[in-house]
Amino acid sequence: MSTAPRVVVVHRATELEELLARHGTRGQVDFFLRTRGRDLADVEARHVAQQAALAAVQSAVPMDWRRGRVERGDLDRFLFGPEDVVVVVGQDGLVANVAKYVDAQPVLGIDTDPARNPGVLVRFPPEAAGDLLRSAPRLELRTMVEAVADDGQHLRALN
Repeated sequence: MSTAPRVVVVHRATELEELLARHGTRGQVDFFLRTRGRDLADVEARHVAQQAALAAVQSAVPMDWRRGRVERGDLDRFLFGPEDVVVVVGQDGLVANVAKYVDAQPVLGIDTDPARNPGVLVRFPPEAAGDLLRSAPRLELRTMVEAVADDGQHLRALN
């Protein structure tokens, strides 16, 4: 008996979440942003857009499939299984980061804000997630290269 695939949704904390963790309150975040000529409403709008994209992707997963969710900061401790389908909700850089941790699992890139972040690796809107998961989309193979520096540092790049 084979098990249903597991969809692993990968995302990163929003700027608002990071600012709240750093400054503690919305009032302090607002003050911090204003001192830098920025507006809290813009940061909140991007937060809401990402949360809506995550909700759309989660609701698009077929009911009989298993689910997982991991934040970018926990990728180095997360074990992807061979049957996983990885859905990255974010920007191109997050897809490249995820590529370091997967082997042959398909990775689907969902863009939370196409007008702001037109990407090559995250080219689908959140509404497309259901159709993409249920169909067999055409896969585009990417090459990962690794260079090892004289000091032992490993540097990776995704083509």
